Amino acid sequence: MQSDAARRVGFLGLGNVGAKLAGSLQRNGFELVVRDLDPAAMAPFLDASASEASSGAELAERCDVVITCLPTPAASAAVLEARDGVLAGFASAASAAAGSAGSGSKIWAEMSTTDHHEVRRLGALVEAAGGAAIDCPVSGGCHRAATGNISIFAGGERHTFEAMLPLLTTMGRRILHTGALGSASILKVVTNYLATANLVSLCEALVTSQAAGMDLATAYEAIRISSGNSFVHETESQVILNGSRDINFTMDLVCKDIGLFADIAAEQGLPLELSPLLVDVFADGAARYGDREWSPNIIRRLEEATGRTITAPGFPAEIVDDEPEVPGAEVVVRRGE
Repeated sequence: MQSDAARRVGFLGLGNVGAKLAGSLQRNGFELVVRDLDPAAMAPFLDASASEASSGAELAERCDVVITCLPTPAASAAVLEARDGVLAGFASAASAAAGSAGSGSKIWAEMSTTDHHEVRRLGALVEAAGGAAIDCPVSGGCHRAATGNISIFAGGERHTFEAMLPLLTTMGRRILHTGALGSASILKVVTNYLATANLVSLCEALVTSQAAGMDLATAYEAIRISSGNSFVHETESQVILNGSRDINFTMDLVCKDIGLFADIAAEQGLPLELSPLLVDVFADGAARYGDREWSPNIIRRLEEATGRTITAPGFPAEIVDDEPEVPGAEVVVRRGE
């Protein structure tokens, strides 16, 4: 990938997470070419000198890196495999560049939370079209995506990872090379599963604390300074207690993620006990309150069952990252000698 051309990045999918990742690239000097089905999502980027692509193929032809950040595996497949999709653009560019000195492979970077089998399938198609593939989902919440302080997992060939590293360290603070293509998607699903388990247990802890006569602000602090603390508590418990329940993540996305985790476990023949319960809890929550309800509002199931309202004054309606934006770096895995 040529250094000058690497400054131009194509970004497909400017939703809650994608817009924030693309914003980090734009404010740090990368030239963006954007594509989204919602013109309003593109408008802030176009106003700040990004350019628009009329199709995935055009975007792929113009850029050396194409990032997708989309809600479902099916959405990613559609933008790559459409007649005028990313794969067509990669193939056209590879044909035009055949024999050209210094022409490097274009890269498809999948930043969606997706199925590892699907990312490997699409990655093989990208390679057949003359490109390289890497999956690099993010973890840490929209508030950290907004400041470039989010964590990023990256799965793919080491040389592809190193070519992507300047972009990844601009969008995120801690970058972990997880191994082969698809490995990052597995670990992203694993961590989202753990976050979901923590959220449900926190809902039960807060309801139980109130029922036992505890002040909820005091209960929040007790958990925060104790062995019960977690990232989910310091973020999602706050918006639960505020009442907004706005964490920029919806129940349908939780259902997708924990469903992907359940699929991985089932493929390995693992007799899990907690996973099926979480799947049932969120399937019920989505049926009751709607797919697009904020995920922390899963606590409503307990509020309704107990006749309680789990709120307390003094907590924010949304989480804002108050850490300064700093350059990211690769996380090196410690291994025994």
